[in-house]
Amino acid sequence: MLTHSVAIGSLLALVVATAVPAGAGAPTDQIRQRVDDVVKVLEDPALKTSDRRAAVRKLATEAFDVQETARRALGPHWQQRTPAEREEFVHLFADLLERTYIAKIDLYGGERMKFTEEKIDGDNAIVRAKVTTKQGTEVPVEARMNKKNDRWLIYDVAIENISLISNYRAQFDRIIRTSSYSELVKRLRNRGEFLQEKDRRVGG
Repeated sequence: MLTHSVAIGSLLALVVATAVPAGAGAPTDQIRQRVDDVVKVLEDPALKTSDRRAAVRKLATEAFDVQETARRALGPHWQQRTPAEREEFVHLFADLLERTYIAKIDLYGGERMKFTEEKIDGDNAIVRAKVTTKQGTEVPVEARMNKKNDRWLIYDVAIENISLISNYRAQFDRIIRTSSYSELVKRLRNRGEFLQEKDRRVGG
């Protein structure tokens, strides 16, 4: 079965494809337009792993609404933070995502996506797809987006109905409630594993 990290690595083609002006077409059309270019980066044998990661990192940075993702992941605790604390948390959370997923982009194994559904509600959209593994297994995925400054940006992804935001929110909340916000920040600042194994609910 596709692990959560590998699935999101495979989904990066979906994620980065949203960094296109909204006027270019519906979210799915924009994604389809850019997927081929991203897959070429992932499969180019001439690229070193570091170069491939750098290219994906740039594309992902342009496509993700990291502040919105961080705000939702922190949940009700976001309102209790000062502007300086929020800024620091967004930075630390972005670094966590990079270490957890982009750093594992070399695990991409040629998975392919088939788009199945699109829902648009004002400035929000959901694009659903299925990732087909090399073993032929189909894994349902979806990208949740909002529109800012005429661009569709990803704020959450879900693999087999497991939301990235919901997963992190549960872990962050548990750490804050059983310890403190300072302890959460301390773990985020750690360049090694952010969570102890006992805190994990979803395989990485």
